[in-house]
Amino acid sequence: MRDVSTADRAAFASPDGIDIANHILDESGLRVGFDRRRGRGAGANPSGRYEPFARSSFDDGWNSLEQLPAFKTDVQVERPKTIITRNASPDISFDGSINPYRGCEHGCVYCFARPTHAYMGMSPGLDFESRLFAKPNAAELLERELSKPGYEVKSIAIGTNTDPYQPIEKSWGIMREILEVLEAANHPVGIVTKSALVTRDIDILSRMAAKGLARVALSVTTLDRTLARAMEPRAATPAKRLEAVKALSEAGIPTMVMTAPIIPGLNDSEIERLLESARTAGAREAGYVLLRLPQEVSPLFKEWLLRHYPNRYRHVLSLLRSMRDGKDYDAEWGKRMRGTGPYAFQIRRRFEMTVKRLGLNETRTELNCDLFTPPKGAGVQLALL
Repeated sequence: MRDVSTADRAAFASPDGIDIANHILDESGLRVGFDRRRGRGAGANPSGRYEPFARSSFDDGWNSLEQLPAFKTDVQVERPKTIITRNASPDISFDGSINPYRGCEHGCVYCFARPTHAYMGMSPGLDFESRLFAKPNAAELLERELSKPGYEVKSIAIGTNTDPYQPIEKSWGIMREILEVLEAANHPVGIVTKSALVTRDIDILSRMAAKGLARVALSVTTLDRTLARAMEPRAATPAKRLEAVKALSEAGIPTMVMTAPIIPGLNDSEIERLLESARTAGAREAGYVLLRLPQEVSPLFKEWLLRHYPNRYRHVLSLLRSMRDGKDYDAEWGKRMRGTGPYAFQIRRRFEMTVKRLGLNETRTELNCDLFTPPKGAGVQLALL
């Protein structure tokens, strides 16, 4: 086990501070050596919460840890029976979504989707960003589901859990196949991504946008490339994301920027500059979400914060808890996205005032649900009469 570093301890002069640092390590699992996790976001790989045993590596004195391989991206095939996921959350603007992949190679340390890897018997830590699942039959399943009698047309959201344009999409191409099915059926879609790879599909998206069937939101968390690389090690750089906003906007595709998540004491000072840069790039809408730390995400984020910004550790968590009723996270609907209290109000007002000054959100893109035509291709059940 690698104990808390000298630099980490220096940030906590009191004995109580050292206890806090050690508690983080206990909570998140043993830290994984830098050589094994190079280019990854999480610093630990704790066992999933549903596992009967908690396993961790330790140095037995024979330097055996040095022989362990690095966490390389491994992709397994998952063949689900359905592809459209439904939700009834009252504070979410969609009720149907598609996830072409499970897990995300971008490795964003704050990702609220990390706990879902526990359902696969894997860790929400390094496993989430290195042991991925692809759904190559997604387009076929989508075609079947859209053709079912009585299917109710509503905009489908893609990228709400894991990024559909993460690096493995370059070789798998599942997202493009999904878009081809949606375009053929004239089905509306909203996409959220951190990847500049979305520009690959401008041909499809621009044709759909011309019919009012598509919009894209780019998540831009910071303009600081060093912070972005630490927080989101395999996502596109901030500059590349803004270039993608420009390319999409120029192609006539309604483009939004999400300044999400807002992390108090870390990137909240950039709200105005982020929105100004997005507006210059061509975005016409904007939104934000406060940092969410559900379940295993909390200890993973704390470990990351202690490792990269130990001098901000207390301040960031103090501000966050002031907006979460004294807790790391409050999952109550209506509160989880924005938080409560004076600091949350300040963030909201800064965002609203900047949006108004820049002319963002003056109109909201409403996608067209009137053009839908059920698919009739291969693999689709034909009508009896």
